[in-house]
Amino acid sequence: MIKPHVLPGGSGVRTAAILVTVIAVLYLAREIFIPLAFAITLALVLTPAVAWLQKLRVGRVPSVLFAMLVSIAIACGIGLVIFNQLVEVVNDLPRYQQNIHNKIEAMHTPGKGVLGQAAANVKELGKELSSSSLPTAPQTPSQGGRNTSNQPVRPVPVQIVAEPANEFEYVRDLAKPVLAPLGTFGMVLIFTVFLLIGQTDLRNRLFRLAGLDHLHLMTQALDDATRRVSRYLVMQLLVNASLGVLCGTGLYLIGVPYAVLWGTVAAILRIVPYVGSLVAASLPLLLSLAVFDHWMPPFLVFLLFATLELVTSNVVEPWLYGMHMGISALALLLTTLFWVALWGPAGLILSTPLTVCVVVLGRHIPHLSFLHILLGDQPVLAAEAQVYQRLLAMDDHEARTVADVYLGENSLVQLYDSVIIPALMMAEQDRHKGALDPTLEEFVFLSIKEMITEFSEQTEQVNTETASDGEPEPKPAGAAGRVICLPANDEADEIAAAMLAQLVEQAGYAALSFPVDPSLQHMLAIVEPEQNDVFCISAVPPFAFARARTLCRLLQVRFSRTRIVIGVWGFPGDTERALQRFQPARPHKLVTSLADAVKFFVDSSPAAKDNSVPADPVRNSFQLPA
Repeated sequence: MIKPHVLPGGSGVRTAAILVTVIAVLYLAREIFIPLAFAITLALVLTPAVAWLQKLRVGRVPSVLFAMLVSIAIACGIGLVIFNQLVEVVNDLPRYQQNIHNKIEAMHTPGKGVLGQAAANVKELGKELSSSSLPTAPQTPSQGGRNTSNQPVRPVPVQIVAEPANEFEYVRDLAKPVLAPLGTFGMVLIFTVFLLIGQTDLRNRLFRLAGLDHLHLMTQALDDATRRVSRYLVMQLLVNASLGVLCGTGLYLIGVPYAVLWGTVAAILRIVPYVGSLVAASLPLLLSLAVFDHWMPPFLVFLLFATLELVTSNVVEPWLYGMHMGISALALLLTTLFWVALWGPAGLILSTPLTVCVVVLGRHIPHLSFLHILLGDQPVLAAEAQVYQRLLAMDDHEARTVADVYLGENSLVQLYDSVIIPALMMAEQDRHKGALDPTLEEFVFLSIKEMITEFSEQTEQVNTETASDGEPEPKPAGAAGRVICLPANDEADEIAAAMLAQLVEQAGYAALSFPVDPSLQHMLAIVEPEQNDVFCISAVPPFAFARARTLCRLLQVRFSRTRIVIGVWGFPGDTERALQRFQPARPHKLVTSLADAVKFFVDSSPAAKDNSVPADPVRNSFQLPA
């Protein structure tokens, strides 16, 4: 059964204050945290290479320096090649000047037909409106410089012309946009080197800062975050490289010049979520408009990028990233907007790794568990909570759908024990608290009864088809007694008793299920147990012990030779301690699940004692197809 997550008031306020403080610090000190975040990401990428070099008997510092130099050389080489290719593209654009001019004319000149005539009419109407709104010429003042009209003379606007800049100011203005990125890049490299060299020392200091009492927790959190971020980076590298190869191949087949360049640019720019794909697609699309005389190649370029991006974003990435990151798609979009608002373009690039770290913190730190609930991709409502919630919304169809999905992967007795019984327990809690009005209470219990009836009919149909395809299942031999299922108190106990009777009958034994009867004497007068019969009192917690104890004592007085079993379904405590609550009317057996109850009845029957019946109540016949 799902347990509610409740934070104390003081703890919630303290957690909210800590989060607000952390967000404020991240924003105010973003000039430091942004290079540090990039450095941590780069360190995770280079850690495997450094570890491999250390296995070759290379020292830690030389391994780090060699890995950094090789990485910088590769990045600079790729950047230089791309820059040279882009320069060649720009130099080739004058060759396609006529095509560019024709495309512009085609877009400005309206064509023939209905759309062309409509565009021409709109254009003429715009000309008339603009000509009618032109201001009249102002009257000239009279001779002598006097203004004879009543309108005031407009003052002559004054324009301030800046002094021409000298050589030093020109160089400063030219280098200013470049110095900031270079400074950030230098800080990233410095941080990366120190992180790789002092990795062990920094990790130990982090553990000591968290406290030795939380050593196990911090180890799990750090290993989980490192593993998830590393897997994400590897998966992103593979996805982007594959997409770049497909884009380059497709552009080459279409005939777009520099296809390899555009494939490489597409693979690199996809590091930037959402925006990078649009920029990568626009460059070859604009070039195709300039190169080709007709519109079909640009349309094919657009179709190529749109198809690859849709398939990658909606099929490939959710399948790969969802298994390794544990973040829902909506949460990833919202957190991307949050990091962009906090850190700008750098937050757009770092949004996914940072969100992975936040989700890991919520997974391992109890006070931050709400982050894992809000951002994680795991279902936060168990099947029993989903069924009960949909019944509260009076949507019995979706509740049945949830049960059918669970039944497709589990047996019928597992569905009853793990889904229906916990849902009944939640309904009992709300009913005793007064949270269920009579109409809603009736709907919930009636819907569960209908589901149980449908499951019984469906199971019998499956068993009939199985028996017709092969040999019929052997029936128990010998004089097996009946299982008489009695509800302890209310309608939830009656439903649980009906489920037990259904499972016992499917196991091949006779069972009787009685409805709720306020008059115990009337119900006991109807019951006439035979030899080997067993009473089973069905009770659904949390308010079931008192009534079940009373009924057990009455049965023992009236039928002293008949065995009595009490089923306290879903009881989480110790069975022996629960038996103590039934003193002095102690039953023969106390079970807490329907599976245990059926197994007890099968094992204790005369047929089972004669070794003629297998003592496994949870058989494949309880399993329904998906």
